[in-house]
Amino acid sequence: MSELSGLAGPRAGAGADIDYVQLLTPEGVRIGNDEYDFTGDDDQIAGLYRDMVLTRRFDLEATALQRQGELGLWAPCLGQEAAQVGSARALGPRDHVFPTYREHGVARCLGVDPVDLLRMFRGIDHGNWDVETHRFNLYTVVIGAQTLHATGYAMGLERDGLVGTGDPERDAAVLAYLGDGATSQGDVSEAFVFSASYNAPVVFFCQNNQWAISEPIERQSRIPLHKRSSGFGIPGLRVDGNDVLASYAVTQKALEHARSGNGPTFIEAYTYRMGAHTTSDDPTKYRLADEVEHWRLRDPIARVRAYLARSGGADDAFFARIDAEAEDLAADVRKRCLDLADPSLIDAFDQVYAEQTPYLTEQQAAYAAYLETFEDAEGGTR
Repeated sequence: MSELSGLAGPRAGAGADIDYVQLLTPEGVRIGNDEYDFTGDDDQIAGLYRDMVLTRRFDLEATALQRQGELGLWAPCLGQEAAQVGSARALGPRDHVFPTYREHGVARCLGVDPVDLLRMFRGIDHGNWDVETHRFNLYTVVIGAQTLHATGYAMGLERDGLVGTGDPERDAAVLAYLGDGATSQGDVSEAFVFSASYNAPVVFFCQNNQWAISEPIERQSRIPLHKRSSGFGIPGLRVDGNDVLASYAVTQKALEHARSGNGPTFIEAYTYRMGAHTTSDDPTKYRLADEVEHWRLRDPIARVRAYLARSGGADDAFFARIDAEAEDLAADVRKRCLDLADPSLIDAFDQVYAEQTPYLTEQQAAYAAYLETFEDAEGGTR
């Protein structure tokens, strides 16, 4: 085979045969792999199915809320549920996650209240969940910046003696999410250099959804993304990102590799963004309908449902129960979103530093006095 054979050609990602780890085909048939295996039973697979269905329903409801003017912006994860749920469920009890701004399925798996995500996109706060309780750090909008945060945190774990002890209750690793476009950012290259040089216990999980906004993957990289990390001394592999079982298996193994003190791994989850990059984007301007249809036939949820129905792992009553739960979730987040109170600007002064400064106290008092100068129709102030 020619050394040049690995170069990506025009729209190679849309329909070409891809060499990746796959344990569940688009038709819902389980297949073997010499190196990776999913050892869970059908009950566990049914649980993964539930995670994905609830994630999708929440994501669709949040998209609708934005279209109705209730959120300032939303970044849909439609089509990427398997990559997110599979990798998140592979996390150990002490592992930490550093997300981008699209990991709604990961947030759900780690117990973050979905309304807390809506609060941020509604502009009420910058992220209101406890990152230590959920082990899920705040969303990062700056492309690729979270990979440096993750690497630094991972290096800290190593220096705190929490890596490679052999004690599963003590050892920890870091899972950093990024997109295909982020691999072109300088921050990511720096994270690769530091994590490789210091053997940091971090797994870089790249969701290659084929498009960096309107830029297709073949214009972003001349080689498959999972081969980029080898230049930094980091092993890379590619997994079918629409296969929740394979996403679980490869992430579980990479995290264990990191916890054991063997250093970083780069995972390219080969998936597809079925919706817009964000709700400010119109993907019909730059991609064709037949490409979307090609990927719709590889739907990550449909293949798990097909498997469970064929194997007898779930029946019609189970699927109906999950669908009803998803509708209840959507109704709940919609109601609670609409009930959210608008933030008070004067409260912002209390949230700049952990301890208030005299200068900010003075500014806050001056602003309060300014507000008192406005009188409403009833004679009160606002």
